[in-house]
Amino acid sequence: MGALVGLGVGIGLMLVWSAVFVPRQPRHPSRADGRGAQLLARAGLGEVSLAAFALLCLVCGVVVALVIQVVSRTAPVAVAFGAMGAYLPVAVVSGRARRRQREFAEVWPEAVDNLASAVRAGMSLPDALAGLAVRGPEPLRDAFDAFALDYQVTGRFGESLDRLKVRLADPVGDRVIEGLRIAREVGGGELGRLLRNLSGYLRDDARTRSELESRQAWTVNGARLAVAAPWLVLLFMSFQSEVIQRYSSPEGAVVLGVGAVLCLAAYRLMMRIGRLPTERRILS
Repeated sequence: MGALVGLGVGIGLMLVWSAVFVPRQPRHPSRADGRGAQLLARAGLGEVSLAAFALLCLVCGVVVALVIQVVSRTAPVAVAFGAMGAYLPVAVVSGRARRRQREFAEVWPEAVDNLASAVRAGMSLPDALAGLAVRGPEPLRDAFDAFALDYQVTGRFGESLDRLKVRLADPVGDRVIEGLRIAREVGGGELGRLLRNLSGYLRDDARTRSELESRQAWTVNGARLAVAAPWLVLLFMSFQSEVIQRYSSPEGAVVLGVGAVLCLAAYRLMMRIGRLPTERRILS
């Protein structure tokens, strides 16, 4: 019995020591991780491994290619649509990442206002941040709930902020977090004024970007429709075997390849010309 008690006490002391004294380095998606890992992080899917995501893309591509091959019995057409099927998960995750960052940009001013109110009421900065898990905007609550748990367990404000940045993977969030880190390290009574100024700036930035995106939406949708139209026609032609068989020849494969390259190049060029400046993450 005494040995079991001693073993339990020893394990407890080891856990306390590891939580307090062992440094933990959060994993930041960086350029070394590749664009795939950064894309998953921006979409809120940082727990999904890059290998699993690549496998999903491969499976989608193979399934679509097999279906089109059965329908059309034309290998070049099946390969073309298989490539589109493989890109489909990337397009879905990219759309999710854009929606998530747009949603964050809209709610960050409210979160900063809550922080300013909590600090003005006399709460410490870590407690004010932890309070966003309850009083903050709904899209940010899970991340700040995890921050509250991290800070409660480790007591390290800086490392908890680092892990919060990794969970959010948001450029606006990076600015807010780094501003809070500097305010915490420097100290003084300017934190409330800093938060109010930051809230006003974020609101103006979100309003301006929303207006520009609304005006740009018709251009983006037109570019997507122009690229998708010929491939939709080709898909409908796949049900007419005597017509689609013409693409089985080497000349037909060349036509498909050239068409795919031209569509992709035109789409990327139009999106690059009309895209808005994107913010880069700070110290990510």
